[in-house]
Amino acid sequence: MTEKKVALVAGGSSGLGKAVAECLAQKGFVTYAGARSFAKGTAAPAGCKAAVLDVSDEVSVANAVDGIIAAEGRIDVLVCCAASFTMSPMEELPIDTLRDMMNVNFLGMARCVQKVMPLFRAQGGGHVILFSSLNGLFSIPFQGAYSATKHAVEAYGEALSQEARRFGVKVTVVEPGDCRGGSQKYRLTHLNAGSPYKAAFENGTSKIHHDESHGLKPETVGFAVARAAMKKHPPMRMKVASIDQRAAAWLHRFLPGNLFNRIMTLYYHA
Repeated sequence: MTEKKVALVAGGSSGLGKAVAECLAQKGFVTYAGARSFAKGTAAPAGCKAAVLDVSDEVSVANAVDGIIAAEGRIDVLVCCAASFTMSPMEELPIDTLRDMMNVNFLGMARCVQKVMPLFRAQGGGHVILFSSLNGLFSIPFQGAYSATKHAVEAYGEALSQEARRFGVKVTVVEPGDCRGGSQKYRLTHLNAGSPYKAAFENGTSKIHHDESHGLKPETVGFAVARAAMKKHPPMRMKVASIDQRAAAWLHRFLPGNLFNRIMTLYYHA
């Protein structure tokens, strides 16, 4: 058993999840990075332990959490960072793809939370960190499905915070802006043959790729999350984004909907 704080990062094999896991480990947490790929021999992030974890499978979630508890005696921080991502016009996105995205991005998060909450209550505390996105606050062209899953995370996290605080459980919803280094094998696109959206889709996705390639370093988000995990009173919501992207969230809050949508359409040349 360990006297150090123990963290589990779901989706910890690549991208932001890997960065978060590595930063937590650097800050002294006993950190388990959870992902399906560890069953295939993927190396754990630096300083971390690997946990085979498929958030779409309730049994896998239970086995991973139970295994960590058996080894360490506790879990203090749960970070839900697993995500599936497909860019597509809303009209053309296959329902099965939308279902899979919701299953990973939202239901997968809920499976992990429901498994650790009894432990957190029994311990008298814990910290749930849920990854939303600035796209959990507003949508952009061809990322509507991803945005829908993150809007769901926002609502879930807010209610969880209200319900769990009486048990000493803290909840933080992280809202990153564009970041570099995401694995392209998890960033898919769908466009029907002969699609009337073809030109707009190519323009929009090109702009999205440009902004991501010039976005924040994943470590910037990772250390922000690690610092929040170390706080006695962490924020309920935490934006980690450039000034211009924070401004987009502000504009969405205060501008009339039609005007904001017009600005987004022009920005993405959609």
